Amino acid sequence: MTAGFDPYHPGFVSNPYPVYARLRRSHPVFYDENWNITFFSRHSDVHQILRDRRFGRDIRQAPEAAARVDPEVYQRIYPPQYPMWTRMIRDSFIDLEPPRHTRIRRLVQWAFSRRASQSYRRRMEVEANRRLDAVAGTGRMEAISQYATPIPLVMIGELMGVPPADQPRLVEWSHLIVRLFDQGCTPAEGEAAEQAVINFCAYMKELIAEHRGGEADNLLSHLIRSEHEGDVLSEEELISTAILVLNAGHEATVQAIGNGLLALAAHPDQWRRWRSDPGMSGTAVEELLRYDTPLQMFERWVTEDLEWGGTQLEGGSKVGLLLASANHDEEVFFQPDRLDLGRTPNPHVSFGGGVHYCVGVALAREELKVAFDVLVDRVRSFEVDDRPGRRVPSLVFRGVPTLPLRLEFV
Repeated sequence: MTAGFDPYHPGFVSNPYPVYARLRRSHPVFYDENWNITFFSRHSDVHQILRDRRFGRDIRQAPEAAARVDPEVYQRIYPPQYPMWTRMIRDSFIDLEPPRHTRIRRLVQWAFSRRASQSYRRRMEVEANRRLDAVAGTGRMEAISQYATPIPLVMIGELMGVPPADQPRLVEWSHLIVRLFDQGCTPAEGEAAEQAVINFCAYMKELIAEHRGGEADNLLSHLIRSEHEGDVLSEEELISTAILVLNAGHEATVQAIGNGLLALAAHPDQWRRWRSDPGMSGTAVEELLRYDTPLQMFERWVTEDLEWGGTQLEGGSKVGLLLASANHDEEVFFQPDRLDLGRTPNPHVSFGGGVHYCVGVALAREELKVAFDVLVDRVRSFEVDDRPGRRVPSLVFRGVPTLPLRLEFV
């Protein structure tokens, strides 16, 4: 592998940060022939490229560059053998550019405003406490399925008008759909992702039909009723937006909670610090997101020929922004491999940047604050009870499938 970079090596999957440190020192910019991508590992490059409009998510907006795209690269990102997955993902607003991106984002963002997100807090607190009540007798908890998953799921389910009985199906589909974002996805996983999209689309068509003409106060009903500059979202746009909200609003938050719990279990002094100062949730959550971010890498198309720091980039090629590496850059963060819940400033890039800055950032932060605030209030200490589930090899997402904990309640 170029630059000794193998994101599927067991050592990297277990702990990628030593490799990222070496890349920042020796190969801050490098081309990997297996991915057909030029990767950037330093914070300065990642931060600037996220905001530079010469790099975009939809190469179709730059016809001259699009004509030069390597077909193998395009088919890796949008595999033709999985047509439903490709259609739904390619036309979700995270993969669009203005004006289409702006149009859909405006309709969605009201539900994820800071004010709206804070109004959801009580509902999430009830769910978090209910989950801890269920395990208080044994003092043991499988943290991913019994805690990290239900808290964001209850909110996404309510936002999309999904009945509680149907919400577990959404989780299953979400797990299958996101696997296809990674180059390490197997054919069997790809077929499962395609079928999950087919099932999700069929379900959403029924749900949309039920919500049409209604007055329900949720995101799905709002999108159905909304108009922007004289037009409304098509059914396909509604479904692709729903898939994005599910995947981005649930998967990343679950992984962030799991990664955060693992980090705190390895740093009990920081847990004691948080418990002694419950008001530090704001900085603590930002540090957990920086320390082991759930979204490790984000891709952009190069929309025109350009030079970046001495590296020639051709229009129609791809760049990979190593967000997790940028979050550990020694030039930006003092002792970056140390967990410091009071770290300020903390200019991490876990939520991206530019026009594609995470639309659900306020809700994600509130979900994480609730998940940890309730634990801080009720749990004196905790430790990993057994070996966590093996991480799925992925350069895109980082999380554990299972996390058994032993809890000492207050």
